[in-house]
Amino acid sequence: MSNAKSKQAKPKTGLARCMELAADRKGLVFLAAVLSSLAAIASFIPYIAVYFMIRSIIGVFPNLDQLDMGMVMNYGWLALAGIVANILLYFLAIFSSHMAAFGTLYELKVLFADHITKIPLGYHLTIGSGRLRKIMDENIESVEGFIAHQFPDFVASITAPIVMVIILLAVDWRFGLASLVGIILAFVAEFIGFGSGEMKENMGKYQKALEEMNNASVEYVRGMSVVKAFNQTASSFKKLKEAITGYTEWVLKFSLGWQNCMPAFTTIINNVYLILVPVGILIGSRSDDFAGFAMTFIFYLLFVPAISGVLNKIMYISESFMQIDGNVARMDEILNIPEMPETSHPKKPVGDDVAFHDVSFSYTGDVSEKALENVSFSAKQGQITAIVGPSGGGKSTIANLISRFWDVSSGSITIGGVDVRDMAEDDLMRHVSFVFQDTFLFKQSILDNIRMGNPSASEEQVIAAAKAAQCHEFISKLPNGYHTVVGSKGIHLSGGERQRIAIARAIIKDSPIIVLDEATAFSDPENEYLIQKAFEKLMQGKTVIIIAHRLSTIRNADKIIVMEKGHLIEEGKHDELVDAGGRYAQMWNHYTEAIGWKISGKAV
Repeated sequence: MSNAKSKQAKPKTGLARCMELAADRKGLVFLAAVLSSLAAIASFIPYIAVYFMIRSIIGVFPNLDQLDMGMVMNYGWLALAGIVANILLYFLAIFSSHMAAFGTLYELKVLFADHITKIPLGYHLTIGSGRLRKIMDENIESVEGFIAHQFPDFVASITAPIVMVIILLAVDWRFGLASLVGIILAFVAEFIGFGSGEMKENMGKYQKALEEMNNASVEYVRGMSVVKAFNQTASSFKKLKEAITGYTEWVLKFSLGWQNCMPAFTTIINNVYLILVPVGILIGSRSDDFAGFAMTFIFYLLFVPAISGVLNKIMYISESFMQIDGNVARMDEILNIPEMPETSHPKKPVGDDVAFHDVSFSYTGDVSEKALENVSFSAKQGQITAIVGPSGGGKSTIANLISRFWDVSSGSITIGGVDVRDMAEDDLMRHVSFVFQDTFLFKQSILDNIRMGNPSASEEQVIAAAKAAQCHEFISKLPNGYHTVVGSKGIHLSGGERQRIAIARAIIKDSPIIVLDEATAFSDPENEYLIQKAFEKLMQGKTVIIIAHRLSTIRNADKIIVMEKGHLIEEGKHDELVDAGGRYAQMWNHYTEAIGWKISGKAV
């Protein structure tokens, strides 16, 4: 018993997971199931009514004057009633399932959007925006489609065959068994196609390849300027090419997997006559009551077309089950990412010093692949702390850990003596502002873009922040000033202008800790001068941490930290480090040589 309890419950997939997601609307889901079952039963009524009409006519033929027209008309009305009942009941079933599906979709999208804001922000970088977009737009939407459409059809596809088999065996078990042979053969062909492990594996790999192609496509479009600048083509963009090739491979494998079973299935369900007619000839040749045999045979000839419709629906339901399994699994893969743990007893920092205490961190969780190892330093309030070093040294990782984009693997990071993990998330976000070298502006007014730093700020406060960030002048020249929407009607800003708007956003937020991730790396001299002036206002009295590539921008920093391969190898002021002749001195020498380097040679 204890072993059974210790086993972790197997996560639900496919239909079970969709029903779990729609649990708050189980009344509507149950009603849709009942109505869909009744609609399936009603769909057989016209076949039976038409049979009895023919039976009444043949029973008096050729003396048609003896035909009870009232009874024939009643059978006709019964057939019409069956058609109307089938349409009406199915409509009500679909209406109920859609009501459940739309509510579930709304809650699921809100849940997903809320969840991805609570997972470590670093996951957004590793997962990729293309994949997240596909999950939000396609995978989650497929849950709505499954509950709204496939679930009622699934219920009908269970009810209809049961009713059909009962009718087939009840009228004449011999013809019924002959018809069932065709049904069984069709199910075997369908199982070979949909039920094989290889097909399920191909479906999973096909969906994964589609996600990777989406990711690569988004990156390709974002990098279009580079592709054009270097005269590259889509085929030369390696990641996109490989993604398209991978997608093509799996979509072909998935599609070609049907080349045998699909034609076999379609042929069987549309030609049950090939089994029924020989059996009919055999039974008719041995029957003493030919009139009775003929009536029964006619019934099966009328009823057999219903088999095709029922089994076709089952086939498409089976395909949708394979798809929903993969879609739900990919959605749950993101939903199962642990949220950043929140302390139940948040602490308030005293002061705004930032300190790393023997911090180690690995992006993969593998101790042999540490991005940082045993890093300790402090950044004092009112001082500028610069972090330099070669690419891959761990500079950006330090910046990401301060705001808990990730949590440290070991050690601790404190703000004002409080571990960042013991601070409330809102409090931590209020304490830290970021200015990245790659600035993102929303397609909203410039006023709203700056106000994101402080949603309650007045327009006057926004303008004051913009003036401090050296961007008021160019904003005033835009068609609608601060109400100009970024990216609309040909309104595009330069990199330096976007950077200054980002600084204005940080100024109006007025956080005591500022992290600058080489915000002037790609600026021209004029913009760099304006950005540096904006920094003067931004950094007043703050704890400033600068990740720098241009060493000239951090000569006057109060402390310079040198990172290499995840280790802190040097620490001190500029002159101290240059005099020490270590790694920083080498970097400074290379930097000054690069500035003084000139092209020499003779003109041709």
